[in-house]
Amino acid sequence: MCNLFLTQDTRTYQAETRALRLHGYSTSIRLEAVFWSTLEEIAVKEQISLPRFVAILYDEIVGQIGDVQNFTSFLRVTCLHYLRNQDLHTQQVAARLSEPDDRPLRHANAVAASMS
Repeated sequence: MCNLFLTQDTRTYQAETRALRLHGYSTSIRLEAVFWSTLEEIAVKEQISLPRFVAILYDEIVGQIGDVQNFTSFLRVTCLHYLRNQDLHTQQVAARLSEPDDRPLRHANAVAASMS
């Protein structure tokens, strides 16, 4: 086996628990430090705070598939998907940020549609 994996900084795989609020409810999410760093990187590119980004991800996945059995796994896979598709993400963010910000309106419409 190559030393690439053995030479990584041990801090990257130490678990961190962070307290967040989702819809006014306090919750804690435990992820390895490297995943928190990646989520922070994505949030910066999205020009929103990390707690807001996590809340949006939660709302979107619940809106699409309903109850989420393992949100922390979803966050880990989100990070992997982002790392594999950074160019596409950059293009999508640029396109979205150049449009008028109707994201809250679109989200409200999607929630209303799912309730009818």
